[in-house]
Amino acid sequence: MSADLSTWEPKTELGRMVKEGKIRTIDEIFANNYVIKEPEIVDYLLPGLKHELLNINIVQRQTHAGERSQFQVVVAVGSEDGYVGIGVGKARQVRQAVEKAIKDAKLNIIPVRRGCGSWKCSCEEPHSVPFVVEGKSGSVRVRVIPAPKGAGLVAGGVAKVVLRLAGIRDAWTQTRGDTRTTLNFAKAVYAALYNTYRFKL
Repeated sequence: MSADLSTWEPKTELGRMVKEGKIRTIDEIFANNYVIKEPEIVDYLLPGLKHELLNINIVQRQTHAGERSQFQVVVAVGSEDGYVGIGVGKARQVRQAVEKAIKDAKLNIIPVRRGCGSWKCSCEEPHSVPFVVEGKSGSVRVRVIPAPKGAGLVAGGVAKVVLRLAGIRDAWTQTRGDTRTTLNFAKAVYAALYNTYRFKL
């Protein structure tokens, strides 16, 4: 669900710099600590981004007219090559909620450092995480551990999707807390991947 970039009129300075060709890669945005406020920027610099639906819930809120029901959708987007994002969208219709969640996920996209941190492998290919990383959201704690080549993703369904979209093919995970809460589980994995850039290598 990418936007029509030919008719895109940037609303931010960063958007104008991207459309004018002053910024040509998404790495330049992260290197300069720019904040992405338009999803079209991500569409422009990362074409072919994939998305997967993680969860759909019906949420209700009390208004003066009574209870109002909406769909809450959790979506993960990724390039399968070192970039991933998590987004949440709410709307009366599922399609609109999915579109909002995809836009939100694009605004939350982060780079993921990959490597071969397993002492059993040491192949120097970027197929896993470079070292053990941890993430937390709500009651959920996730630990992502480097695995040797061919081990695959030993993780729960939600974590497996997020890791695959980030471009990680081999990893072990340890989890604590209520992993049935899909949003917190996804955010914990996202936080762990964010921490791959916590140290300078």
